[in-house]
Amino acid sequence: MTFDGAQTLFRKEILRFWKVAFQTVAAPVLTAVLYLLIFGHVLEEHVQVYPGVGYTSFLIPGLVMMSVLQNAFANSSSSLIQSKITGNLVFLLVTPLSHWAWFVAYVGASVVRGLVVGLGVFVVTVWFAPLHLANPLWVLAFALLGAGMLGSLGLIAGLWAEKFDQMAAFQNFLIMPMTFLAGVFYSVHSLPSFWQAVSHLNPFFYMIDGFRAGFFGVSDVSPWISLGIVGLSFVLVAGLALRLLATGYKLRH
Repeated sequence: MTFDGAQTLFRKEILRFWKVAFQTVAAPVLTAVLYLLIFGHVLEEHVQVYPGVGYTSFLIPGLVMMSVLQNAFANSSSSLIQSKITGNLVFLLVTPLSHWAWFVAYVGASVVRGLVVGLGVFVVTVWFAPLHLANPLWVLAFALLGAGMLGSLGLIAGLWAEKFDQMAAFQNFLIMPMTFLAGVFYSVHSLPSFWQAVSHLNPFFYMIDGFRAGFFGVSDVSPWISLGIVGLSFVLVAGLALRLLATGYKLRH
């Protein structure tokens, strides 16, 4: 019964974002393309991060991963806060679903949305610059772990927030800065030493750097170190999300 319930809730969450795909999938893809056109056009002839890699080629994996992370977070967080505010969350609370079923359904749907948007960004932007996969396993591993971590973080934010402006503050003051300061548009080696040290405290940096290593075979940090940090971050965030769901934090009051 728990598996069937988790499967049903997962399907419901998939349909929720897919029915408004123009907003949840197409719009993020368009935003990433605009970033690519603007930054790529301005900096292509002036910046080379890795030897033999053009700036536009360098930028594409960062934009793909940024889209994966932001949309994975948006899916679980927006679903929970909407259910809480509109009052239809009560229909889930009366079901015999375990906290594991909630977690698998919400985070699983977030991973799917993140990967769908990321794939869309890749398909559209890859025509602008040559790109090849040096190690597809790194690409897959960091995409899955990153989407899972941000889906879990979105779950925490959705449980914590009680109003839309609280959710907006969480996204604007935490998710957006950590994403943009993670090396999407630049290599952290180009920063002063202080900001390099700050960047290495940001787990989003390791997600993007490890993901980019799967394309070029080079990175600012060893992919194995990035994988360990991202994996540990996912375990901690997912553990907190499961704990909050198990206790019914801000769900049953």
